[in-house]
Amino acid sequence: MNYYNPADKNAIPEVENVLRYLADINGKKMITGQHTQTMAQEELHNILDVTGKEPALLGFELLSYSPNINYLDTDDECITEIELNRGTLQKAWEWAARGGLITFTWHWFSPLGGHSKSFFSKNTNFDVEKALVHGTPENTALLSDMDYMAGLIRPFNDKHIPILWRPFHESEGTWFWWGAKGAETAKRLYRLMFEHFTEKCGLHNLIWVWNSPLKDGYPGDDFVDIISRDMYPPAHEYTSHKSEFDELTAITSQKISAIAETGVLPDVEATISEKAAWSYFMTWSREFCLGEKYTSYDHLREVYNSELAVTIDKLPRLYSV
Repeated sequence: MNYYNPADKNAIPEVENVLRYLADINGKKMITGQHTQTMAQEELHNILDVTGKEPALLGFELLSYSPNINYLDTDDECITEIELNRGTLQKAWEWAARGGLITFTWHWFSPLGGHSKSFFSKNTNFDVEKALVHGTPENTALLSDMDYMAGLIRPFNDKHIPILWRPFHESEGTWFWWGAKGAETAKRLYRLMFEHFTEKCGLHNLIWVWNSPLKDGYPGDDFVDIISRDMYPPAHEYTSHKSEFDELTAITSQKISAIAETGVLPDVEATISEKAAWSYFMTWSREFCLGEKYTSYDHLREVYNSELAVTIDKLPRLYSV
């Protein structure tokens, strides 16, 4: 398996540094990760308070940066989520200054039409199949949003900061507009973004993370650096997720794998002993980290203090700012 060659042939050296490091620890250690979606970053502070450690990878939410949020037809819950998320790219810059790994999640409000949380299919009639047809209003809106997001990512590119970029997450389901028309359409959408970002926008700092266990939706090895899936097991069920690992890696044996979202921390020791070679996990935010509803603090301490877990103090410097 060759994990060293980025899908983007013009990727910056720092992208290769990250991929090489992930390959070197593959099956030997697991990177700890945590999603945050507010400026307060309560999750990060809670982990430090409980464990004395901090994750090596931090996730940042980009929902409030969507260009087409319909403020005239929404609800208080949506507005609150947007307001709490606003400005969080500054936190990504602060994390970069510490040399931590960064991953972005974009709950992308519909590029055209929709109300409230229009990243949900039920809140928009945006037709992604039409968006793939050059020159349609849907296509114009889609590419306009991509260009806007590329502008936000470009400063990271210019500073040679690698980003684990996970677009169109959970496309195996129909709950988000990008998955509403099935796996084949989602695959074409991902490829369109890959080509647009790398060829037109000149972004070469992205590590391309595919996020679905469906073989039919896989964009192909030429477009993907890491394969991943999201999992929300029952509360306090700490396992290696070996069967889910085997299902995912059956899609391709050429890529590093990851748990891109989880509601419960895995058993890191078991992932190694049972040869479920997940490169990293990222626990979701809020109630999945704050409190013990899903993961006990004893298990949180056990994971973050394991010799097999990579926290930020154990992470080598893979790029500099």
